Amino acid sequence: MTTDLAWQLLCTALVIFMTPGLAFFYGGLVKSKSVVSMMMLSFGSLGLITLLWVLYGFSGIGTISESGFTNFFGNPFQDFGLTGAFGDLVKEFDDGTAVEDSTNFFGGLAFGGSFAIITVALISGSIADRARFWPWMLFAGIWATVVYFPGQAWVWALNADGDYIGWIGKWGALDWAGGTIVHQAAGAAALALALVLGQRKVGYSKEETVAHNVPLVLIGTAILWFGWFGFNTGVPGTTQGQTTLIFLNTLIAPAAGLIGWIIVEKFKDGKSTAVGGASGVVAGLVAITPACAHIAPVWAIVLGLLVGVVCCLAVELKWKLGFDDTLDVVGIHLVAGFIGCTYLGFFAQVGGTGLFFGGGIDQLVKQVVSSLAVIAFAFIVAFVVGLAIEKTIGFRAKEEDEVAGIDLAIHEPGYQEVG
Repeated sequence: MTTDLAWQLLCTALVIFMTPGLAFFYGGLVKSKSVVSMMMLSFGSLGLITLLWVLYGFSGIGTISESGFTNFFGNPFQDFGLTGAFGDLVKEFDDGTAVEDSTNFFGGLAFGGSFAIITVALISGSIADRARFWPWMLFAGIWATVVYFPGQAWVWALNADGDYIGWIGKWGALDWAGGTIVHQAAGAAALALALVLGQRKVGYSKEETVAHNVPLVLIGTAILWFGWFGFNTGVPGTTQGQTTLIFLNTLIAPAAGLIGWIIVEKFKDGKSTAVGGASGVVAGLVAITPACAHIAPVWAIVLGLLVGVVCCLAVELKWKLGFDDTLDVVGIHLVAGFIGCTYLGFFAQVGGTGLFFGGGIDQLVKQVVSSLAVIAFAFIVAFVVGLAIEKTIGFRAKEEDEVAGIDLAIHEPGYQEVG
């Protein structure tokens, strides 16, 4: 086994661990009577998206071409279930030939799948306390198929020579590990579902929005931060210097995000909270995701502070605008993802493409246009699919179940009385 493959498989395990970490993070933020339901939306994504990715998601990326319709969607059924790829691997084993290419292929397959899983799970935070499980699973499968699977190819698909062939990557827009198709896409879809499902019957007010288990939130945050080192450093083919820079920036930006958020809280509300600090960490992680390989550590500090401040203020907008994004997926992932991608248009130092480091306006235009295109596509698909599900089988829980707590109606209670 090569060192690169071993590292990528380790990083894959870290990223997969992030989805249970997200479940802890989201679960601690909701009411105690809907904690199981909230966590099951993440675990459901872990099960479903894994299977869809292996059946046809990865095949679509592998068959993307440089022109025509397949430049956008590929052919997901060309190697359904990876039967062809597995056959090649078996032949190599049986013939006693080198298997490095095939093992690297399956390493990349696993790593890409871990991204797909958590991207879909992120969306669920916007519909906490009121979404039914099986309609969510239907939505998750359709949205991943139509938006995420082809979108990952737009950003990262390569030809045999290692050149980008997806329209975003080929155009030259920078996104190291998912500021566009992971965080902005998830944030846009979260906004769409929040609008489709509407406001909660109980708990939709700033005063009632209280995390039921803050230690669980902090545990989830720690797991997310830990896993994010794999998220950002697992791309194969990087040099030791690049990997070290990426790793360091993944430490710096969330630390700065934490400080930025709790400072704003102190001035705005008179005290800093643990949930605010955790949210600042996540905002910093989101923002550094597209930028980690392209900026110097000092600019990672600036980026982290910036999103900590901006996102702390942005999450307040839902009260003024009237949409119920329960766990602030829009205010954190959409906003911080957009800032992180746009930031590169000004501060991308590696390659000298940032406006302030010798580049012109072109890089900024590419960053903004690619972001807006992904946001629009992800939002429209999520809104149409979510509305269709709501109008047919019903996406939202019954009002009486929502008021009583949807854990008991849909799954089982998260906490049992003793005695």
